[in-house]
Parts: sequence; C-alpha cells; structure tokens
Amino acid sequence: MTTTVQSPTGETVVEAVGIHVTLGTSHILRGIDLSVHDGEIVALLGANGSGKSTLVRTLVGILPSTEGTVTLYGKPLGRQVPWKNIGYVPQRVSAGTGVPSTAAEVVASGLLYGLKIRTPRNASARTLDALDQVGLADLADRSVNELSGGQQQRVLIARALVREPRLLLLDEPVAGVDQPSQENFAETLSNLAAHGTTVLVVLHELGALAPLITRTVVLRHGRKVHDGAPLPPAPEHAAAGHQHLHPASSTAQTPVSLIQDAGFGS
Repeated sequence: MTTTVQSPTGETVVEAVGIHVTLGTSHILRGIDLSVHDGEIVALLGANGSGKSTLVRTLVGILPSTEGTVTLYGKPLGRQVPWKNIGYVPQRVSAGTGVPSTAAEVVASGLLYGLKIRTPRNASARTLDALDQVGLADLADRSVNELSGGQQQRVLIARALVREPRLLLLDEPVAGVDQPSQENFAETLSNLAAHGTTVLVVLHELGALAPLITRTVVLRHGRKVHDGAPLPPAPEHAAAGHQHLHPASSTAQTPVSLIQDAGFGS
C-alpha cells in the first residue's frame, strides 16, 4: 500500500505517469507515478536495487521507459524541454576523461547544451562561482585526474550548478564525500532553494541534507511505497549526521514502517 500526501501547490516541474522500465529480463520500475512541484526539495529513498537511479535516469531521458510518460516543465522529453535550466549529477562517476582536463574546464562544459557550442561571456566567472559553491575554487586549474573521488564528485556537482538551474536532479551526490563537504553542499542546496531551485535528490540516508527536505518518496522493488512527509528526526542516541529509523510500535503500515520495509533502519 502506498502512502501519499496531498500534492503541494505550484507549477508541476516533473511529471511521471505509469513509468515502467525493463532492462533485459529485469523489470526495474513498476508503474511509478511522481510529481515534483516548483520549489520542492524531494528526497528519493530506497535500498540498493529499488530503482532510484533508474527512475532519475528515466526522468532526464537517459533511459527510455517501457511504458508511461515523462514531462519536464510540461514538455515531453525532447528538444522542447528547457534543458539549459536543468542540472543533472549522475551517480558517482569519474569526472576525468582520456583527455587531460582541469576542474574548471569540466565545470565550464556544463554551459554547453543541445546545439549550443559557445559559452556565455561570463562563463569564467560562473565557473569559478560554481567551484566556490562546492569548496573547490582553489583547485580550478588542477587536472581532474589528480583529484580524489570525492573531489571529482564535487566537480560534477559544480558542473550542474554552473547552469544556475531551475531544476536540479542529483543521484547520490554526497556518496563518498566527507562530512565537512556534505555540510558545505547542504548549505549550497539551501541557498539554491532560497532562490527557488527545485531539487530531486537520490539519497541512501538524509544526513546533513535532512533539514532541507520538504518531501520524501520511497521505492521498494521498483514500486513507490511512500510519498509524503519527510522522515522523522534521528533519535538522540544516533550518530551525528546519521538518520537511523526504528520499527513503529503499531502493526499498521506507517511511513516509518514502510521505509523500513524498503531497506532502512535494519
């Protein structure tokens, strides 16, 4: 049984209806409906293999859906979507390539989209600002191949931020990133939200981002099992920065018990 709260008001930024995704013989997503509205910060949660990353990749058109429809800002996936206003950070991949590139060059590449091959006049300033937001301005000229995995992940976040996006989709952006950097990213996300950026973020745990989340969506085995209020705060005995959930005393399927069934709190 899926628990759902009333949708907030505001423009519908992301709309997915009846999404099924099959890869080979695996049925990854099974009839997902999801709406994200202007100004929300939505956390997409679930155990490994629940379909979180597949859903986000489907929302941005990287993976085709077997069934169902996706619209961004009311436009079906394709050239009509205002991609220049959308930032995407994939799940932990290397920012490096076979061609030597500096952190600044990788970030500046985020200003290129579609058929656009020229960067704006203020590209350098925007690039440095994006790197500063993730705490890497001092490494702008460093080859990304010389950066740690966590630093490379922050470069990819900066590449999404350089667009000054209205919509930001992030797939486990703080995985493998140290606690101070997570807190720095939480502050960046807070500033973006204050300026109206809509965020859909895949997380394994809320951690430093917990105070910012306006809504949580939980997947289990490719199905949506919860869509509603953010998770309750961590108990006092939990480790700092760690969201740990405990079984609800009632046998009813409360949001907490649904989330535990999805692989949390065990």
